[in-house]
Amino acid sequence: MSSNAVPQPNSSPSEIDHYKLLKMVDLMVHHRNLPEFFVAMAGQLSDVAAAEIINFSLHDPTRNVMRLHVLEGTELVHAPIEVEVADSPAGIAWQTQQPLVVPDVSAETRFRSMLSLLGERGIRSYCALPLTTAGKRLGALGLGTRQVSAYSEENLRSLQRVAELVALAVDNALTHEALQQQKQRLQVLLEVSTTLMINRDLEKLFPEISLFMGRVIKHDYASVAFYDEAACTLSLYPLDSPPTHGPLETDTALPVQETPFGRALLEGEIKIFRREDLVAIRSGLVSQMLKQGVQSLCFIPLITRKGTLGALNLVSKEQDAFISQDLDFLKQVAAQVAIALDNARAYREIAELKDELAKEKPEDEIRSELNFEEIVGKSAALKRVLNQARTVAPSDATVLILGETGTGKELIARAIHRMSSRKNASFIKLNCAAIPMGLLESELFGHEKGAFTGAVSQKIGRLALADKGTLFLDEVGEIPLEMQPKLLRVLQDQEFERLGSTRSIRVNIRLIAATNRDLAQSVASRQFRSDLYYRLNVFPIRMPELRERKEDIPLLVRYFVQDFARRMKKQIEAIPAETMNALVNWTWPGNVRELENIIERSVILSQGPILTVPLGELSLSPQDSLNDGTLENLRRETIVRVLRETGGVLSGPRGAAARLGLKRTTLQSRMQKLGISHEEYENQQRNEEHEN
Repeated sequence: MSSNAVPQPNSSPSEIDHYKLLKMVDLMVHHRNLPEFFVAMAGQLSDVAAAEIINFSLHDPTRNVMRLHVLEGTELVHAPIEVEVADSPAGIAWQTQQPLVVPDVSAETRFRSMLSLLGERGIRSYCALPLTTAGKRLGALGLGTRQVSAYSEENLRSLQRVAELVALAVDNALTHEALQQQKQRLQVLLEVSTTLMINRDLEKLFPEISLFMGRVIKHDYASVAFYDEAACTLSLYPLDSPPTHGPLETDTALPVQETPFGRALLEGEIKIFRREDLVAIRSGLVSQMLKQGVQSLCFIPLITRKGTLGALNLVSKEQDAFISQDLDFLKQVAAQVAIALDNARAYREIAELKDELAKEKPEDEIRSELNFEEIVGKSAALKRVLNQARTVAPSDATVLILGETGTGKELIARAIHRMSSRKNASFIKLNCAAIPMGLLESELFGHEKGAFTGAVSQKIGRLALADKGTLFLDEVGEIPLEMQPKLLRVLQDQEFERLGSTRSIRVNIRLIAATNRDLAQSVASRQFRSDLYYRLNVFPIRMPELRERKEDIPLLVRYFVQDFARRMKKQIEAIPAETMNALVNWTWPGNVRELENIIERSVILSQGPILTVPLGELSLSPQDSLNDGTLENLRRETIVRVLRETGGVLSGPRGAAARLGLKRTTLQSRMQKLGISHEEYENQQRNEEHEN
C-alpha cells in the first residue's frame, strides 16, 4: 500500500494504527485550542474509519450533562449542545466506560432526540466510544455513517485505540486551556488589586468594579448591596456608570430576609439562582426581576476582617449564566472588591471626621499651631534642655517635663512637637489643674450624647483631637487617682472609650506630660499610681529655674519689652542699668511667667522711651517670698530624691547630675552647701527597700 492510500472501513488494525500514530500524535503536539482540535481531528478520523458525522461529547460535572460538538466532515454542524447523560449514546458510553453501537439508527427506540438529528442527515449506524485517560473520564467519541451495521467487533477494537489517543489529546487541550484561563484570571486579579486599591472615591470605584466584573464573567447588570447590621437592611447601589436602570436598582433600604441575596450574606457563601429557583421565592423584588426577563442571579458576599460589608450582585437575562467553576475565582475578586470598598468608606469617614475635628478644635489651639513659639536664652542650663528636646523629638517616646511653675514647660513641649515627625499634625494641650474634676474625664476622653445629665450632644475629647499628633497634659500630677488607670490604658494600648460608650477608639498619639509636683513623692504617698508614673517617666526633662539661668534674664527682658511695646504701640528705647541689675538679682519664684508679667506692667506704666519698672514689687527678700526657706528645702528634697533614685551615682547619662540638668561639680557644690551626706540618701534608700 502506498503512503497516500486511504484505509477502508475493513482495513486491518495495524494499518489504522500506522496512520493514527503518525497523524494523531502530530495533532496532539500542534493543536492546543479545543474547537480547532476537534475540526482537525474530525478530518483525520474520517480517513481511518467509516464516519460521515463525528461528534465529541465532553461531560460537564457541574450540570451532569454531555456537551456535544457535532461535525460533518470538517464542518461544525451544531454549536455545543447539552444532552442529559441518559439521553445520548455518548452519555451511556461515558457512564459505563464501554463502547455503545447502534447498528440501525431507524430501528433504535432509545435516544430519540439525538438519533433523530443523525437520521435527518442520512446516518444509518452509529457508535460511541469512551474518552478516558489514566485518571479522568472525559466524555465520548461518536462516529456515524450511512451504512447499516458499519461497525464490527474488529473495527471497534481499532477505534478504541484511536479513542485512547483522542482522549490524551483532549486532556492535553483541556489542561492547556485551564492553565491559560488561570493565567488570565491571575492577571485580572493583579489589575483589580492595583486599580481598586489606589482609588478611594466610592463614586469612581463603582464603574471600575463593574469594568473588571465584565471581564471576569458575563452579566447584564451589577450592583453592590451595603449591609446595615444594626437595622438588618441592605441598600443597593448600581455599579454601572452612567447608572444602568437594571432590575436591582433601588433607593430604599431592603430587609435582608426579603431579598435573595440576603441568604448569601447570612450564610457567608456565594449563591447562584436559576429561573426556577427565583419563581419559588415569594418576594416583590424577585417578581419585578422576573418580569424584566432575569434568568440568572449570582450573589457574592463581601467579607473583610471587620465582618460582612455587603454583597456583590450579578444579574443575567441568560439561563445558567453563572456556573460553579467560576465560584473560586469570584471569591478572590470579591475579596479584593471588599477591601477596596472598605478602604473607600473608611477614607470618606476619615475625611468627614477631619472636617468635624476642625470645627471642634478650640480656637486657641488652632492659633497656637500657627505661631512659632520663641525660646529665648543662651545659658548652659537652657542649652542642655534644648539638646535633650532635640534628642527625644524624632522618637515617639513619652516625655515628662519637670519644673517649677512658669519655667516654660509648654514651650519645650511645643518645640519637641515641631521637631518631630508629627509636626504637621495637631498639638493638643490640656491643663489638668484648670478643669473641674468632674469634667476632666469628659474633656480628655469625650462623651456620647446622653452619657450624663447635660450631655445633649456627642463631644470629641482631646485624645481623639490629638490622633496622629501630640497631646500635652500640663499639670499631669493633678489627675484624680480614679482616672489614672484610664490614662495608663491609653499609653499602653493606644485605645479608649468615650463616656457612655462601649466601643473602643484607637488613636495614635505622642504624649508629653508636665508637672511642678514631685511625682515620686506622690507615688510614695499613694496619691499617684506607680505604674502610670513609670509610663510617663520614659524621658524626663527638668526645666531649670530662672534663678539658675541669670545670664538669660537680660535677653528675656529685652524680648518681652519689644513684644509688649509693639502690641501697645509704644516706643521703649532704653532700660536703666540699675533696673536691669535689680531684675537679674531677683530670685523669681514665679520664674519666666513672673518676669513676663512684671515687664508687661512696666510697659503699661512707662510714659516715655525709658522702661519704668515698679521695683517696689521686688523689694521682698527671697526668704519672705518663699515662706521661710521653702526654696532651700525644695532643692534639698529634690536632690536627695534623685540621688536615691540613681543609687547615689552622680555622673554619667543616668546619673543624678544629668537627671537634674547640672554639671557634676555644680551638684557636688550644692550637696555640700545644703549639707547632704552619703549616709542620708543611702539610709533613706535602704529604709525604702526594707519597707518594700
